[in-house]
Parts: sequence; C-alpha cells; structure tokens
Amino acid sequence: MFGIFKVHFYYLRIVRGIFIMGTMMKFFIINWLSEHRLKGLIPAKYKRYGQVIPQPERLRKEIEKLGPTFVKFGQILADRPDIVSEQLREELKKLQCSAEPCDDEVAIELIEKELGGPITSFFDEFEPKCFASASIGQVYKARLKDGTPVILKIQRPDIEPKVKLDISLLRLLTEQLVKEYPGLTVVDIVGFVNEFGEIMMQEMNYQLEGANAKRFEEMFRHTDYCKIPHVYTEHTTRRLLVMEYVSGSHPDNAEELTRQGYDPKEVAKNGTQIFLKMIFEHGFFHGDPHGGNLFIQPGNRVALIDFGMAGMLKPAHMNFLANFSVGIATKNAGTITDGLLDLCDKRFYRERENLEFAVHDLLLRYNGYTYDTIPFSQMLNECVNIMLKFKLNLPSSIYLLIKTLATIEKVGYNLDSHISLATMIQPYAEDLVKIKYAPKAVAHEIYETMQDYVALIRDFPNDVSEILYKLKEGRLIHDFELKADASTMRMLWNIGRIVALTFLTGSLLAASIVLKIWGPPTWIADAMFGFSAFFTVWVLMRLFFKIRM
Repeated sequence: MFGIFKVHFYYLRIVRGIFIMGTMMKFFIINWLSEHRLKGLIPAKYKRYGQVIPQPERLRKEIEKLGPTFVKFGQILADRPDIVSEQLREELKKLQCSAEPCDDEVAIELIEKELGGPITSFFDEFEPKCFASASIGQVYKARLKDGTPVILKIQRPDIEPKVKLDISLLRLLTEQLVKEYPGLTVVDIVGFVNEFGEIMMQEMNYQLEGANAKRFEEMFRHTDYCKIPHVYTEHTTRRLLVMEYVSGSHPDNAEELTRQGYDPKEVAKNGTQIFLKMIFEHGFFHGDPHGGNLFIQPGNRVALIDFGMAGMLKPAHMNFLANFSVGIATKNAGTITDGLLDLCDKRFYRERENLEFAVHDLLLRYNGYTYDTIPFSQMLNECVNIMLKFKLNLPSSIYLLIKTLATIEKVGYNLDSHISLATMIQPYAEDLVKIKYAPKAVAHEIYETMQDYVALIRDFPNDVSEILYKLKEGRLIHDFELKADASTMRMLWNIGRIVALTFLTGSLLAASIVLKIWGPPTWIADAMFGFSAFFTVWVLMRLFFKIRM
C-alpha cells in the first residue's frame, strides 16, 4: 500500500519536473539565440519594441508561471546579495504572490472541515464571497457569536503537497548542481534551499502564524499606538486562521492621510518606533512590513497584519546593530569592523586591517551627511556588500533584518521626509552599549574568560599527547589505483551509454520545444514533446537515484 503512494509521488515528481524543465529550457533557448545574434528567430512574444526582453525580466515571468513555491523562492532570493546579482535582485523584487481565488463553495467546505462543524455553529454572520486571496490561501469575513468581527484565512485545497513536491525538486536540483559544480558550495545554495523549505513549511502552518501574532500581541499589550489583532486559537488549526478583523488606511500617501484627519509625521514616528522596539528590545520582528500589511487607525495608531514571516535576533546580532550605529555616529571604522567580525563570529581575522580600510572608505563616502540625514539602511546594506567581498558568511536573519529596516525607512520617509532612522535608533544602541559594558556584564565576561584559560591549561598536555600520537600512527599519503578489470570496463561502458542516451533524448526535447515555440500548434509537436520530455526525465531520475543502466 505504501508502495502505491511512493509510486504516485514519483509520478507527480516526473510530471512536475517535465513542466519545470520545459519552462526553463524555453528560457535558455531564448538566451542562446540572443547571445548568438540570432534574434530574428526569437518569437515576437519575447520582444518589446523590436528588442528582446531583458534576461532578468524574462526570468521573473517564467518564475511566475512556475507557481507560488518558485515565486516565494524568488522573493527570498531578492533579499540575498550573496547569491544573486543586484540587477536580478531588483527584478525579483517585482514578484507578486497573487492568484485567482478557488471556488467559494470549495473553500467553505474546507473551513467547515477545519472547524469540525457547520459555520453557523461558530459564527453569527459569514460572508460567502472571499475578499482577498493569495497564492497559499484566501480570506473571508465573519462575525463571532459575541459580535466581534473576524477574518478567516483558509489554505487552498491541496496546496501543501504541491509545495512539498516543488521543494523536493529544488533540493534534488541543487544537490546535483553542487555535485557537478563544486564551486557553488561557496554560496551554500543547498543550505539556502533547505532554509527556504523550512520557511515555506512554517508559512503553511497557520498555527505558527497565530503563535507569532500572540507573541506580538503580548509585546505591545500596553503600547497605545500599536494594534495587534487577537488570534482565536480555539478556532485556529494548521490550515485555518481565525483572527480579529482590523481595518484602516494604508500608509501609502501622506496627503490622503492628512485629508482623513491623521498626522503623517506622527504615523511615521509610531510605525518606526514599533519596529525598533521589536528589534532592539525583543529581538523578534515582523519580517514583511510593506504598506499592505499596515493599517492606520484613529489616534495615529498603527495596526499590523500577516505574521507568517518573523525574524529572530541573537544578542550578538543586536550588539552588531549597536556597534554599527555608534560607529556611524562617531565615524569610527574600528567600532563598525569589530561589530561586523563579532556578527560573523570571527575572533581572529587576518584580513581585519583591509576590512577596516574598506569600512573607513565607506564612511568617507558619506562624510557630507550629518548623522540625522544618513541613509541608515543603505549604509548597512553597503557594509554587507563589503563583507561579501571578503567572503564573510552572514547569518540569514541579518538579510531579513536589513530588508525590514529598509522597508520601514522607506515607508517612514514617504510620510515624513525629515524622519531619521539613525537618530531614532541611537537611544536603543546606547542602551545596548551600556548593558554590554555594565560592571556586572564585564565581570561575568572576565569570569568566563578565566574559565576558558583554566580549561586550556588543564587540558593542554593531554591534547598535545593525543595530537602527537595520531600524527605518529596516521598515514598522510593515500594511493589510488584504477585497474582495467571487468568491473571498471563495465562502469565506463555504462557511462558511455548514459552520455549517448542523454544527448539523444536532450536533442529530441530541444527540437520539440523549437517546434512548439515557432511551429503551428499540432498534435505531432505535442506528442514529440511529451515523449522526449518523459524519456529525458527518466534518464535524469536514473542518474539522480544511481540506478544501474
């Protein structure tokens, strides 16, 4: 029985793999034609005003065709300058997780299944027409028995297996790419895909989103200018989120907010303070603070929604921000460099002098700015680029932090052009520095250092003895001999067969794609594509799973 499910999974993987491969092969064929000055052969749908659409834009459009998993993957890549170029990052930032809503009757059935009974048993009112949708779920309005307005976010049918399938294919692809191109290990693409898989699974679990919202609610329970909607955990499941309904104006236009009776400057200040409290006081912050997730309410209060993506910071991460802020204020490259190395857990770095010189050069470029006019998030992003040039690995949460700070700085500036993120961060940074160098903290650090030295002195003789023993007994030279026996010849013969078969099926697939792009739509072209794609995926699957030919 379990074998049937396994076969079904591999069948879905093959079908999905064919679609992904066909989509990407079309992209690479257009690239090849463009690079080899064969633009006349490129169909008009890939051109604009007679010119081929730029490669990053075409890649973004192909990603959108591949569905929500790849769209989310592209969005996260857009915040990773250590993996993709700046030009591609700017294009990937345009990716939108939107989709046509599924049938309302289907969604209502799913809601009742998650609730464990008819909707009327839990709600006095329910609007059967969805008023918002995204790639993973869609949202409905309702009213609890006590009259409280709420929203119900229900997961799309069968979306979780589809996402899991795409993630498994991404893992398979990246693992094979790293085997073929070992240089990719420098950017740890496999680790990034695994991390992305964890993020997607967390976003698919609405109970985790509800837990994030509850945590934020507790953090700002006594903050008048912040509103976190209440989550009704008794009705929330893995696929259904029931949350207090909040409304208001989005902080997109200062003039519109003024006409509605709000003070844009106060709104900008309140919104910035909320996120700085998250970061510096709690080390836990909302990871997607764009204007669509913020509502402005009476009293210039800022309400937040969508808590599926949240970032967590270690004390070392917050200390880095403090050192960075103090270093900018004092124009001290050494302070910033110390913070950067602490962030990467590099106590002894041989390139420290060169790194400090690069940071000093960065400070000189912003020498004409006063502290309250410095573009804080821009300087932070440039520091990250410097670290990448020195091949220093950053914690992934730092990229999410930089994105959050940049978004908040942009939203705040649109409402108040005189607001200064650096000035608002400074008090938090000073408090962190005071805590770090408080007598109690310094005494504790000295005590831990002394413990390390005592352990080093105590264990040193045994460690030296063990190293000498292993050096004496171990062999440092390894011989490798390839014999021309039957097994070796059979292996080389199998490799030759695989290469020939791969070349043949790949050529057939490429020819069928050319027919589909330029030729008239016929069943012959479709059959040829399906036949060649199936056998290409079959060969690849045998290679991936090391099945003998």
